[in-house]
Amino acid sequence: MTTNDDALPDAPAGAETPPAGGVSGAEVRGGEARGGLSRRGLIGLAAGIGAAGLAVGAGAGSAAGVAVGRARVGASEASVHPFFGVHQAGITTPVQDHLHFASFDMMARTNRDDLIELLQDWTYAAARMSQGLDVSATGAVGGSPEAPPDDTGEALGLAANGLTITFGFGPTLFQTGAGEDRYGIAAQRPAALTPLPAFLGDDLDPLASGGDLVIQACADDPQVAVHAIRNLSRIAFGRARLRWSQLGFGKTSKTTADQATPRNLFGFKDGTANILADDTAALDAHVWVGSGDEPAWMTGGSYLVARKIAMLIETWDRVRLAEQERVTGRDKAIGAPLSGGQENTAPDFAATGPGGAPAIDARSHVRLAHPDLNGGNRILRRGYNYVDGNTGLGRLDAGLFFLSYQRSPDQFVALQKALATDLLAEYIRHIGSGVWAVPPGAAAGSYVGAGLFDA
Repeated sequence: MTTNDDALPDAPAGAETPPAGGVSGAEVRGGEARGGLSRRGLIGLAAGIGAAGLAVGAGAGSAAGVAVGRARVGASEASVHPFFGVHQAGITTPVQDHLHFASFDMMARTNRDDLIELLQDWTYAAARMSQGLDVSATGAVGGSPEAPPDDTGEALGLAANGLTITFGFGPTLFQTGAGEDRYGIAAQRPAALTPLPAFLGDDLDPLASGGDLVIQACADDPQVAVHAIRNLSRIAFGRARLRWSQLGFGKTSKTTADQATPRNLFGFKDGTANILADDTAALDAHVWVGSGDEPAWMTGGSYLVARKIAMLIETWDRVRLAEQERVTGRDKAIGAPLSGGQENTAPDFAATGPGGAPAIDARSHVRLAHPDLNGGNRILRRGYNYVDGNTGLGRLDAGLFFLSYQRSPDQFVALQKALATDLLAEYIRHIGSGVWAVPPGAAAGSYVGAGLFDA
């Protein structure tokens, strides 16, 4: 590895010595040393990740145990974001160009220890991959030639490419729809973490909605993002299964001032007024769960809402430009509000146009979504375009994969209800949905979500 290998775990979970900045299978929990994965996890590792990753005693000091890395390509491709910290990466991190989003359900007959061990194993692998490393020290080609490799290998030769991996917990992880508390954590479920209500215009696919666990992998190279989800899915074998996933490209929001405002598939600039990473006051007020919020284990975390929004591309493409701009409330060329100015000029909803009509239509998207007309309500967006081929009618199966982070899901619910009369609704359909509690970042030597199980 060429990317700060010394600061990360150098052996897979189950190593005899807890790695600096990582998680070991021998980590002490509740006064007892945990000696590796559960039996289910061991089966999963042997079948899906590789028996070489279990041979720590025999391989850690041998040639087979030498870390195998991915090469640096250039400054931007080698961009690395810290994994451990107060907040999880992938929220205020500068939005990358590509997304692989994956929702998982825990397997039947799994228990609390299985869930904890899965989160520990995921943390271990994610911490490595986000630094441009393979999922373990033996990696894709450093293990036994007679066993499946620990790492799938499609990212060999690729650097970190700004990879961030963000984890979240769905309502059903705490309690199933039938009321079952599978993992003894129902009492720790945040009161705000409930399934989203039905909204006007929803046409949701239950097979592309919800999930016990979620992983958001973002990177500036699509193969790096796919590699992350592929390997975390393998690690989950026997404990969790993939419920649904989504690839995204061409970010539709920015989180830093130096990023240009991107365009969505309707051709308009999207996310002009997004909360930026350096606006700490707005983040504390609207995005991060505060120390006075409940439950305490969520302090420093956030809530993630995902909405898969199909765009009726062919219908939109036949709409005259003036009508497109009226629907959105912005100029298509520069993104300025129709009341005048530049992209970042505040909309003037009292301004009138020729004939005395409002310059910005009362039902335009920009007006209905604006914080000034929603009690100051703001969210942080990290959306992506998607194209999933074509429909059976020969139309583009494409749209916006909307992601937002907020201090409470109630913020999104209020905003979505305010959009009930949005002119844009004629050209879109909400077909997928989910909400998850995103715990704070993990401390070095711990794992994502540890506070939930210590509460």
